[in-house]
Amino acid sequence: MKIPKRRNETGAVNSLLLSTIGLAILVVVFAGLAVWAYINYTNQKTNVDGRIASEVATAKKAQADSDAIRFEAADKLPNLAFVGPDDYGRLTFDYPKNWSLYVDKDISTGGTTYAAYLNPGGVPSVSGALTTQYALRVTIESKDYDKVVAGYESFVKSGALRSSAVSVGGNNGTRLDGNFTKDIRGSAVIYKIRDKTATLRTDADTFKPDFENLIKTIKFNS
Repeated sequence: MKIPKRRNETGAVNSLLLSTIGLAILVVVFAGLAVWAYINYTNQKTNVDGRIASEVATAKKAQADSDAIRFEAADKLPNLAFVGPDDYGRLTFDYPKNWSLYVDKDISTGGTTYAAYLNPGGVPSVSGALTTQYALRVTIESKDYDKVVAGYESFVKSGALRSSAVSVGGNNGTRLDGNFTKDIRGSAVIYKIRDKTATLRTDADTFKPDFENLIKTIKFNS
């Protein structure tokens, strides 16, 4: 004799099955959300860590650059005093103590032109002076001031050099900035000293800050 299933048993099985499936779906959904949240957190943490590392590196570099500039400036002090020949107007100025001075031509040996070179550390050989870049060249020559300035006129007209007026101790002079040759780009000041003409020139923009400070200290007997 066949015994029929009871309705309440069938309903109970269906409810249990649906509950199980629903629970499984919720587990999968929550698991997916948990994975997504973890991945999102990891990515954000990586980005934040990366930004922090970048900012720290930038700050360290800025500090290192600042320290280097400060140490370099301290290494140049106190300044040394340059003193030219008395017979040529006794040109003087202050220059960094870590620069070396080499006098190439001295009037005491019977010449008519005084020439000196200054450069950090050591002064390169003057045999290649036409192309070598020096921190400073000093020339005092027995030439008329107007003729010396006129020697740069073609460069000024071509635009290679820019000419402007300068003054020191009430004495007017000429300043030149730009390309003196294809190898040398810098600045120069030219002054009349009695019957002589003095030219101070830096050969590279690298030395320009020191040059600007240096020419502020120029003195001579007019």
